[in-house]
Amino acid sequence: MIDMNLAAPLVQALEAKGYEALTAVQMAVLADGVEGRDLLVSAQTGSGKTVAFGLAIAPEILAGSDRLLYADKPIALVVAPTRELALQVKRELDWLYGVAGAQIASCVGGMDYRTEKRVLDRGVHIVVGTPGRLRDHIERGSLDLSFCRATVLDEADEMLDLGFAEDLEFILGAAPQDRRTLMFSATVPKEIETLARTFQRDAMRIIAKGETKQHADIEYRAMSVASRDREHAIFNTLRYYDAPTAIVFCKTRMNVTHLMSRMTNRGFQAVALSGELSQQERTHALQSLRDGRARVCIATDVAARGIDLPGLELVIHADLPSNSDTLLHRSGRTGRAGSKGVSALIVPPAEAKKAQRLLAGAKVVAQWVKAPSAEEVQARDDQRILEHPALTEAVGDEAAMVSTLIERFGAEQTAAAFIRLWREGRSAPEVLSDSLPPPPASAPRERSEFGPSVWFTLTVGHSGRAEARWILPKICDGAGISKDGIGAIRVKEDVTYVQIAEPLAGRFGPLLELEPGLTMSRMEGEPSLDRPERAPREDRPAYKPKAPRVVEDDAIIAAPAPARKPYAKRDDAERKPYAPREDKPYAPRAAAERTPYAKRDDAERKPYAPRDGAERKPYAKREDSDRKPYAPRDGAERKPYAKREDGPAGGAKFKSAGFKSFGGSEGKPARAAGFKSHAAEGTGYKPKAEGDRAEKRTYAPKGDDARPYAKRDGKPAGKPAGFKAGGDAKKPFARKSDAPARPRADAKDTSKRFVPPKGAKR
Repeated sequence: MIDMNLAAPLVQALEAKGYEALTAVQMAVLADGVEGRDLLVSAQTGSGKTVAFGLAIAPEILAGSDRLLYADKPIALVVAPTRELALQVKRELDWLYGVAGAQIASCVGGMDYRTEKRVLDRGVHIVVGTPGRLRDHIERGSLDLSFCRATVLDEADEMLDLGFAEDLEFILGAAPQDRRTLMFSATVPKEIETLARTFQRDAMRIIAKGETKQHADIEYRAMSVASRDREHAIFNTLRYYDAPTAIVFCKTRMNVTHLMSRMTNRGFQAVALSGELSQQERTHALQSLRDGRARVCIATDVAARGIDLPGLELVIHADLPSNSDTLLHRSGRTGRAGSKGVSALIVPPAEAKKAQRLLAGAKVVAQWVKAPSAEEVQARDDQRILEHPALTEAVGDEAAMVSTLIERFGAEQTAAAFIRLWREGRSAPEVLSDSLPPPPASAPRERSEFGPSVWFTLTVGHSGRAEARWILPKICDGAGISKDGIGAIRVKEDVTYVQIAEPLAGRFGPLLELEPGLTMSRMEGEPSLDRPERAPREDRPAYKPKAPRVVEDDAIIAAPAPARKPYAKRDDAERKPYAPREDKPYAPRAAAERTPYAKRDDAERKPYAPRDGAERKPYAKREDSDRKPYAPRDGAERKPYAKREDGPAGGAKFKSAGFKSFGGSEGKPARAAGFKSHAAEGTGYKPKAEGDRAEKRTYAPKGDDARPYAKRDGKPAGKPAGFKAGGDAKKPFARKSDAPARPRADAKDTSKRFVPPKGAKR
């Protein structure tokens, strides 16, 4: 019977869920003196932290009532690092506060923002979400935390590792200052303590029982395998334990994808979880594990953080975690709610030391074993066949079929078929190379006596920047010995003393040159390594301590300083006092004394004299009559300009070929064929036949033999029919000479143009 002074709806929900007693962390948050205070709780993964903080914030949510009323604004807020963990927390709070009628909303990335906003607008009591989406709702005004009474940060250390520190500060800053803040985490590093001091008030630190010791429900196994057998060891481990649900951890997405393809090829029912998947794909993968359609989940650390899978009995570390805390978080996926679990580390020889450090840092003891071999996997399968429940059940409706099978095939053949069907859906075990597990880390051995030795002297010391780590390899290379044959190395100011084992001293001889400028010589006896006492210097003055300071009435008063020798004047004669100069002070000139400015007359101005000294004549404007006519450069008289006549006389030049209405000349042909009105032989303009024009106009062509222009009679003058002033063959257009021109209706409108009718030729 649960009796912790809980509200009736919560007790009813716990009993309906099958709780007979509360866990250690759940009892700790309900102890006397905890209600209403900020909490910093650390407990092992899988110890029931979600239900624990759900019970802890019950006074703020229920406020002494057994049934919640409508809430316009959220009363409590729960922040989780990942989408899966947030949805899992929502499911836990749904059944915990379901009897009380609480409305719970989730706000996580990857979901439809509009759907979440509509749920928030209808009114909720508790909001569960991820930092990024919660901040988005707050900035857009769809989430108001002004009435929030309690805030919970679940897996706070993981949120800091994922870079959500700024989002957490923004979310907590939007909540009231008098709220209650609870932080739950598997570990409490320094960053969490700093965050707690910033956003919590007089927080109570709660360490759940069993945090500092190994999880009793998890069995740790370190499997030493060869590097080439890493994947095969994973397959055999899955086959050996044959857990209903198992999870395999990898470091990167690439490793997840690679291992997923290898398992699928071997018939494992596996799904993958990584950051590159959409929310719909992640939800489908987790649902496959819960429904039993998949049995193995391959995931990264971030993707699998906070997920709770039913029947998870095996955790395999395909890649070793980066630190001990991650090892605990991975292993905490199994061994929940009193069930047993196995955490297996796949350790190649190069990572054996790292695995030992991780286990020591996590304060867990692992059993070093070999990975399951093919024979062990096969033997375990055979044992499961013999223990199959179908073999122990009584024969029922299938009795007739059993008799038929035995009569037709015999008992032996029927049993063989049963074994084949059992093994058909399982991959064959892999053959591994023999590899013994490394011995556990041994305690450091005590340094024993070096034994008989010979001392040598090196011609280098501190003045030459000598160090033992620099000297040791040179001695080993110079004499061809290992470092075990070298004892003490003592570096002094100018020399270095080295202790060599007596059996190896003969290799050095009396003198050995290790490198140019560095020699090693044998010495008799042992050097004096004791540091001599420093003799006091006679010329060094005795130390005089400074006068102590006296503190009176919180004021620091220095002790009186020794009397100072007064200033003595120089023996020079008495210095005369300063006397200003006897110069007369500046006196401005009176206005009457100043000579006024007198403008010079032009007659008095001297003419400009050139530099050569010759007298320059004054400038005199030239008359037009005195100007000489323009003379060309060659000196010949230039003929005056004479306008050319219309005819081609006088050396007039014709237009070049291609111009309208021209004639050809020597060196310049007439227009090419195809142009309007051109001469065929290049002699000039070729007029139309006589009578084509109604009126004659005087036209002087450029050529002598060109005929005058004659207007055509009875035909349109250059424009097709339909144009204004076009005329036709029967009645040519003629404008009345005595009628005045009709003005335009709109003189400014120049956009109106004549549009010819359809079919008219232009």
